[in-house]
Amino acid sequence: MAETHSAPDEIADQAALAEVGAQVRARLARDPAVYTVPTDKAEIFAIGDFLSPGECAQLCAMIDDVARPSSLHELDYASGFRTSFSGDLDPGDSFVRGISRRIDDVLGIDPAFGEFVQGQRYLPGQQFKPHNDWFYTSEKYWPLEQARGGQRSWTAMAYLNTVEEGGETHFTHVGLSIEPKPGVLMIWNNAHPDGTPNIDTMHAGTPVVRGAKYVITKWYRTRPWR
Repeated sequence: MAETHSAPDEIADQAALAEVGAQVRARLARDPAVYTVPTDKAEIFAIGDFLSPGECAQLCAMIDDVARPSSLHELDYASGFRTSFSGDLDPGDSFVRGISRRIDDVLGIDPAFGEFVQGQRYLPGQQFKPHNDWFYTSEKYWPLEQARGGQRSWTAMAYLNTVEEGGETHFTHVGLSIEPKPGVLMIWNNAHPDGTPNIDTMHAGTPVVRGAKYVITKWYRTRPWR
C-alpha cells in the first residue's frame, strides 16, 4: 500500500482520533467487564458474553440472508484477498438496532459516527488477509471515504459461533491470535494515542479449516457517517 501524506483533512482527523481515543480509553478503563489485552503495540480489548447464545444464533441467520461475496474497495472477490461472504444488517430492524446501540454504549461513541453493522461468514478455505481497518489516504478510494465520514477510529467485532478449526483473528504485528468464541466482543483503537494511524493494528481473519465462522463488525468514523 502507498504511504499516507499530510493534508488539512488528515490533520483534522488526527485531532479527532486523539480525542475519541482518549474518551473511549477512559470509558473502557472504568468498565469491569472489559479485559485489556497485554501489549504495548496497540489498544485491544475484549468483553466476554457480550451476546447471548440466542442473539448469536439470530445474527447468524440474518447474515445468511444478506451474505454476498466480499469486496475491498478496488479489490474484488476474485483477488483472493478477502474471500468471506458479507453484508450490512438492516439498520431499521429493531433487533439489529438494539445490538448496535449496545456496542455504541460500551464505547461511549455517538451512534451517528458508527457505520452499519456488517455481518461476515467464512466457510472452509475462506479468509481475510492481513489488513488495517483505517484508510490509506493516498489511495483512490480516500475521497469517497473522506466524504462518508473520514478516518476510522475504533473497531468492534463480535464472534457468533464456535469454529471447528481455524478462523482465528491474527494481529500480525502484535503476535496475537484470538480464537473465535461465541458472544465475545473484541474492540481496538485503529490509531495511536496521538491520533496517527497505528500500523500495528494489522490483522487477518485466518482461513477456516473446518466448519464456519460468523462475526459482526461495526466501525466508527471521525465525523458522522453517511
